[in-house]
Amino acid sequence: MRTETNQSSYQLPNTGFVRLVDVLKIIPVSKTTWWKGIQTGRYPKPVKLSERTTAWRVCDIRKLIEDIPTQDEINV
Repeated sequence: MRTETNQSSYQLPNTGFVRLVDVLKIIPVSKTTWWKGIQTGRYPKPVKLSERTTAWRVCDIRKLIEDIPTQDEINV
């Protein structure tokens, strides 16, 4: 389980949805990398909240963070 966090001061809400700008504060990748990761199944699929509003479930982002290996796990 991952216990370290990005140096960003952004905190995920306990529940609900987050927009891409907030996801990228936690998962430091480019927008292009994020969207390609969705296509390949690496990152969770978004939810359309309206015609022009896309967001991600906080629980899906938390699961993604937990599943990312820490540096110690990578070096084992």
